[in-house]
Amino acid sequence: MEYLDFELPIKELEEQLNKCALIGEESDVDVSATCKQIEKKLEETKKNIYKNLTAWQRVQLSRHPNRPYTLDYIKALCGDTFLELFGDRNVKDDKAMVGGLGKIGDQSFMFVGQQKGYNTKTRQYRNFGMANPEGYRKALRLMQMAEKFNIPIVTLIDTPGAYPGLEAEERGQGEAIARNIYEMFRIKVPIICIIVGEGASGGALGIGVGDKVTMLENTWYSVISPESCSSILWRTWEYKERAADALKLTSYDMKKNKLVDDIIPEPLGGAHTNREETFATVKKYIVDTYSSLAKLSTDKLIEKRMEKYFEMGEYKD
Repeated sequence: MEYLDFELPIKELEEQLNKCALIGEESDVDVSATCKQIEKKLEETKKNIYKNLTAWQRVQLSRHPNRPYTLDYIKALCGDTFLELFGDRNVKDDKAMVGGLGKIGDQSFMFVGQQKGYNTKTRQYRNFGMANPEGYRKALRLMQMAEKFNIPIVTLIDTPGAYPGLEAEERGQGEAIARNIYEMFRIKVPIICIIVGEGASGGALGIGVGDKVTMLENTWYSVISPESCSSILWRTWEYKERAADALKLTSYDMKKNKLVDDIIPEPLGGAHTNREETFATVKKYIVDTYSSLAKLSTDKLIEKRMEKYFEMGEYKD
């Protein structure tokens, strides 16, 4: 288990609890009362920390190395029914963007999402979850395939941003993202977008237009990362916490500003502390949301999708 800086009090108490239990096992001393006291204090400490998280601490949780990634969700939701599809039929297969067909119960879905790596080798293989233009073109190809066969779409967003390299710009990074946004407005099947980790800039928007856009509790969604915002405004990363507060990027801020539709709760401590519970909650959300969207006619579905985005940014004097 890896701990973030603000989780160190929890780490200390868990180590004390383990030592206390070990003493009880290796000797005849009754330490049950002491262990119970530590357990009680541990539970209180967790509640105090996780119920009062700052925006920057939620950003840290969204990047936790033990947090489940897109393929973890897909495998948990679909099991052996998932069939991954590859390539944009133009340049190559982008390993940072994954997608394919899978079933939840008897209902087929087209899953599309960014995939990060678990260690140095796989992070490089997945390009740290930063897709190239061919990744967004692959995503659009799969979504249009889903539309052709009347299959609903689920996108799982987890990216620090689209890849900013020169070669990506040369192959049309901006156009690929803009094309996806334009086409997703017109796709004639339900689209459910879920931010499961980081939701940064156009890299997230490239697969983020949907009938329902929701965030897991400890994720963030913003035009820019706190570090980049800090470096632009103050020429240093030292003010990243201040930038995170100012950006209003947490799930609660986004819901309050009506930029996302729902928040999916996470277990105490984050999605990585109880993966099975997290997967079950996400599965229930997808099933329930699709059942309500499936009742709408195609024309009404697209009309409501467009209205949702047209209303963003409206204000009254």
